[in-house]
Amino acid sequence: MKRKLLIGLLCLSCLLTTACGSKASDSTMETTTEATELTSTSEKETKKDDENAKEENSATLNGPLSVKVVNSWKNNDLYASQYDGVISNDSDEILKNWSIEIAVPEDATIENSWNGNFELSKGKLTITPMDYNKEVTKEADVTFGFILDTKKDVTIGEYTLFVDGKKYTSVENKHDKKEEASTESSKEDTKDEAKKQNETKQQSTKKEEGTPVANHGALSVVGTQIMDEHNKPYELRGVSTHGIAWFPQYVSKEAFQTLRDDWNANVVRIAMYTAENGGYCEGGSKKELESLVETGVDAATELGMYVIIDWHILHDSDPQVNKDAAKEFFATMSEQYADHNNVLYEICNEPNNTLGYQATWNDHIKPYAEEIIPIIRKNDKDAIILVGTPTWSQDVDEVVANPIQNESNIMYTVHFYAATHTDSIRSKVTTALDNGIPVFISEFSICDASGNGGIDYNQAEQWMTLLKDNKISFVGWSLSNKAETSALIKSSCQKTSGWE
Repeated sequence: MKRKLLIGLLCLSCLLTTACGSKASDSTMETTTEATELTSTSEKETKKDDENAKEENSATLNGPLSVKVVNSWKNNDLYASQYDGVISNDSDEILKNWSIEIAVPEDATIENSWNGNFELSKGKLTITPMDYNKEVTKEADVTFGFILDTKKDVTIGEYTLFVDGKKYTSVENKHDKKEEASTESSKEDTKDEAKKQNETKQQSTKKEEGTPVANHGALSVVGTQIMDEHNKPYELRGVSTHGIAWFPQYVSKEAFQTLRDDWNANVVRIAMYTAENGGYCEGGSKKELESLVETGVDAATELGMYVIIDWHILHDSDPQVNKDAAKEFFATMSEQYADHNNVLYEICNEPNNTLGYQATWNDHIKPYAEEIIPIIRKNDKDAIILVGTPTWSQDVDEVVANPIQNESNIMYTVHFYAATHTDSIRSKVTTALDNGIPVFISEFSICDASGNGGIDYNQAEQWMTLLKDNKISFVGWSLSNKAETSALIKSSCQKTSGWE
């Protein structure tokens, strides 16, 4: 697992797009928001039969494809643009045999690509599916992406989706703001119509009116699902701070408000390390760290967000090592926030083998949890409590044979780093869910387990599919500008809120 002392979007999809508010004039990445939505092309001058077929297709598939520029930057003498695409199946049928053709400049080259087979030839980019995403099931999405290098700062042209022999063609894709200002009104009308066609899909990610807590209230665990106060399934999706002892500047109302308003996060996790230098049990000021936790909880509460108080064991490995300090800490926190309906408690971040032996579920973690949980319950009878699992919170399947008894609103954590943790860990999650064990992804990134290295978009997509299909809540690592892949903010960026 990672060594955090060195650490989504999904980008919050997946929460992991490197961000900063300042825009440099040379090689700095620029974020754009314009997306071109796919529409049927009944307006084109084609034969009557083709027009009828396209109208029929449009009625069956409401705007199934969009491709947008999400980043652009100067790459030596070339211009690089990152495109993200999604095929959304809002129909009642499974979409099969899809392929995409995109008009690109003839000098274009592909720097990187993911979730598809990409073939570039004479100004045409053809994308075909991988084995795992050949079908788009009902009410599901397939995402893909690529980075295009060109000699001039241009964008892709018309793109076409083929599904089971049916054809859908886009309008022209522009992202230069000066060009957009002079865009014909008819093209704006087309975009408006595309947006209407995609309304069903957008509703699932549309920002709510009001705050998350005001809308959903106290949360509970029913079966493997989090339920809101209206007894409806609810997913927490948000961001974890890095260690607050080292990055206290991000524990603020302004930072959390950016996560809520701009990134559509509904939860923030406050990571308080225990055994690392400056941690709660290793030289850090307990009073100052508790004050930082309080600042974070108060900020989240004021913003109507949910908040996780995280006892972030790592180098102490075995939660039994600092159990007495944990008892004191959670007694204080649970008494202080007993009347809050937005606070969750994570009582042991990542049990592991750093001390030379493996902290096991039966001998170390469960007995620890059975002592800590009653301390919290003495003050707060209903808050959701998250319990870590063996091997850096990966072996959640070990809970199946011996779960915590006679306690409600308990969930078990899994942490994954997509470039390292793949099918075997996903299988453990599935095993747990199949046996009625509720899972919460309280930390993840889409790079490797060190918190660094390259991003694995393929594995990230498979993880996101699993989480979406099972309505599993997740929190991305980390809100910091540390010089590593998993940090959400560029190391050169000094802004502590309002990142673009």
